[in-house]
Amino acid sequence: MGCFHSTSRRKFPGHEDPVLLASQTAFSVSEVEALFELFKSISSSVIDDGLINKIFDLFDVKQKGVIDFGDFVRSLTVFHPNAPQEDKINFSFKLYDLDGTGYIERHEVKQMLIALLCESEMKLADETIEIILDKTFVEADINQDGKIDKSEWHNFVTRNPSLLKIMTLPYLRDITTTFPSFVFNSEVDEIAT
Repeated sequence: MGCFHSTSRRKFPGHEDPVLLASQTAFSVSEVEALFELFKSISSSVIDDGLINKIFDLFDVKQKGVIDFGDFVRSLTVFHPNAPQEDKINFSFKLYDLDGTGYIERHEVKQMLIALLCESEMKLADETIEIILDKTFVEADINQDGKIDKSEWHNFVTRNPSLLKIMTLPYLRDITTTFPSFVFNSEVDEIAT
């Protein structure tokens, strides 16, 4: 962990201090500042997809009806390569539990599967989708009650780690390298101790 030094700390109007956010997440101060630039560029865009409301709810940590910069950084930290696997498992469970019942049900897995297929521009026959769902529930629904609870989900993704691949965005490891132009505006110096 590093020591942060700033002669004049930048204040983002209506947003949290980048040093504080860095101390609470897997991101460095420079990365938080780069994320602010990313946040500004996407916060006004509208995404029309069936899962956006669920993702919005998960990112709106304080349930204010808006995602502020602090919510954005705190939620995005689960996708950081250094984020604990347990956090990724918990977040993915909440993502799949579209109805918020505390269980992942067949229709929710089907909705997610179809959304992922659409995103990757893949088309599968309905029969193939049903076979995938059957196989998933045979493997994951240990007590065979027709739904997957948190414990069953944890066991399932632990045995199938590729399911969590989408929970890691490698470029977040050093977002300042991915978006170098954002760093030039930084007023916070990071000094290793």
